[in-house]
Order: sequence, then C-alpha cells, then structure tokens
Amino acid sequence: MEGSHRLSPDDARLLALESAAIAGHTLKMIMLEPSDAPLDLDRLRESVDARLEAGSRGRERVALPAAHWVTDDEFDIAAHVRRRDGTAGTDERGVWAAAGELMSERLDHRRPLWALDVLGPLADGREAVVARIHHAMADGISCLRFLDEVVWEPSGDVPSPPRGGAAVPAAAGSRGHEVRRLPATLLRELGHRAKDSVLDRRIGTARELAFTTAPLVELKAIGASRPGRATVNDVLLASVSGGLRAWLAAAGERVGRLRAQVPVSLHHRDEGPAELGNRDSFLNVDLPLAEADPLARLDRISAGTAARKVAGDAQELYDLFHALARCPPLERALERIAAGPHEFSLAISNVPGPRAALAVTGRRIERLYSVAEPAQRHALRVSAISYAGTVGVGICTDPEALPGIAGLADAISGSIAELRRAAIG
Repeated sequence: MEGSHRLSPDDARLLALESAAIAGHTLKMIMLEPSDAPLDLDRLRESVDARLEAGSRGRERVALPAAHWVTDDEFDIAAHVRRRDGTAGTDERGVWAAAGELMSERLDHRRPLWALDVLGPLADGREAVVARIHHAMADGISCLRFLDEVVWEPSGDVPSPPRGGAAVPAAAGSRGHEVRRLPATLLRELGHRAKDSVLDRRIGTARELAFTTAPLVELKAIGASRPGRATVNDVLLASVSGGLRAWLAAAGERVGRLRAQVPVSLHHRDEGPAELGNRDSFLNVDLPLAEADPLARLDRISAGTAARKVAGDAQELYDLFHALARCPPLERALERIAAGPHEFSLAISNVPGPRAALAVTGRRIERLYSVAEPAQRHALRVSAISYAGTVGVGICTDPEALPGIAGLADAISGSIAELRRAAIG
C-alpha cells in the first residue's frame, strides 16, 4: 500500500481491544481561565490545521483490514475541532457530565483518530477543551506530545514545557541475567491471585467522570517526609488507597486489599516530539486498604514500588510479551491472566505533564486533567497528570456499575489532606 505504514504490534493490539463497551480512547480535559468572550472556534481550527504537518499521525487514518496508517486525503479540520451544543451556561459538574458523554462516544474510524470538543462557556466564563485521542494512535506520553505540537502554546514569557516524560530505565545486566530474573518478576507481578474484588463488575457504554486537584509541592513534601523518601507516584497511590477505603466503607463495603495496575512508560528521553505510538508496560502494586494509619499505607506502597523498580519489572514484562508475540497461543494465555480481575482490581496511571503554564489561542490553561477508560471486570480507572505545579486526578467508570464517583473524588481529596496532616502537620 503506497504511502502507508503498518501499525506497530502495540498499536494494533490496542485497536483490537475495542468492543461493544470499549471505545479505545483517552481523554484530556483542558480547563481555560475565564474570559468575557467565547473561544474563537475558527481561530482554533486554523491554528491546529496549520500546526498539523504533512505526514503527521494527526492527518492519518487507519485502513482496514490491512491495519495500515494512510494519509486521509479528505481531511476536514471542522470534523475534528467542534463546539459541543447545549453546554453554554453550565457549571463545572455540567462540564463533567458533558465530558462523560464524549468519553462514551466513539471516534470515527473513517477519519484520523482524534477530536477536540469545546464546552461552554460556563456561567463563570471558563471554557473546556476536551481532547480525545485513540490509544492506537498514542499512549499517555505520546498524547502530550501531540497536544504540544498542535493545540497549546506557552502562556506569556515563560519557557516552553518539556516534551514527553521520564522513562523507566531497564535494570542493568546481561541477557542471560534477565532470563534468570524473569521467574521472580512473574511471581511479583502475576503471582498474587486475589479474592473477588468489589470493582470486578461488567461495564457498558455509559461513562461518568469526576475530578480533583492537589498542589504538586504538597505531594512532594509528603513523600520527602518519609524515611525512604516516597515518590509523588507513591503518594498518589496512597491517596487513592485512602480515598477508596473511605468511599467503600461509606457504601458498606469491606475491603482489606486491592491490587492496582500502574502503567509505566518506556519511552526514551531522546525520542523526537513527533514519535507517537505506544511503548507501555506495567507494575502491579498492593493497596493496603485495611491499614488505618495513612503513613503506614504510604510506607508499604513505597516499599513495594521501590522493589519493583530496582528489579526492572516493567521492562522485563514488556520484553516478555513482545517475545511471546512469536507464539500467539501462549501470548494470549498470559495476556488473559495478566488482564484478569484476580491479578489486579483497578488501574491507576500518573503522567508527568507540562511544568510551565500554557494557553490555547491566547487563553491561559487553568487546569489539566487526564481520563482513561475502565475495562471489563475492572470498572474503575484513575488517572493523574501534573501541570504547572498542580496534579489533576481524573476518575472514570460506568455509572451503572459504580454509581457516585463524585464522592470518590471528594474522598481522595480528603485522603490527601489526611496524609498532609499526618506527615507535615
């Protein structure tokens, strides 16, 4: 197929995950500061169109059944950058609801697999730009590269934000040493058969979203207060753990432990900003919900993640699954085990976002949130992203499976406050 290129194995696998209930995309909600005038949609379209270079993945669609990226010769920017009707005058919870509706809508496979929808203006003058990007097109780090290339720009006279994010290095050692290390990796990551989880529920197509934010400096201070200096990601996991403990208890559920799958980016620092696609692995981490002491929860989580990083589990698993691609039956069998509800209960991701303040066509970005889809028998998904000194936490579920996740967002905020009081007063 002239002028085309085949989807990578990772991209093709993520495209194949679509089902009656799974739409396959990630969502970024960009909250803009208040203004007296609505965002100029034509100006936004012109800006995005001009920044989408020839050959960009943003101008390519997927041609099936060959699963190739091909140039969309009928590309229409108006089909990708729109204003959502019926959202003017709403409040922040109304924006959450509208974003949930967008999360449940599928991207058009006849076009490049991304869309920007403008919501509002809200009653207070703010607006939201909801970006949806299919996982076959980009993973968490690549999504930010794409938005950096075509949507936002620096706000005022400040340095441009760093592109991409830190990769987790592979553990040092020879190939033979890596093979000898593999059984221990599989035991740590896939050898913990859990009991039935309260989050093990079937999901449909509906989506409900909720959000909360925290100052990044506060999360860093909590981590720095611990003897082992917990990371920001450890503090996030402990905050979600405490939030789940309170939220589930309020619903009459008793949970002693949940196992979280933590996606890990293996992108390299020297990759170019136009290199999209997927290079992800994962770690599985126990969340000790039965532990009443918030600092003890944090220390146990921090010890678990540190051991897995030192051992290089994420890179080991990535290499294993790619090696098994040469034996599809064995690959599918291990994937079923790894993705099952008895290996982990929910996914919690954390992506390093832009450090400096940004703008969209001159409007400063006030907050940035990320949302990922839940999965069958994993009805809850939590996603975090840092931006200009804050960490935005996005929660996604099917409301018919897990109603009331706005309460979980509040509980996570309460858990962060509890950790702050216990760690730094």
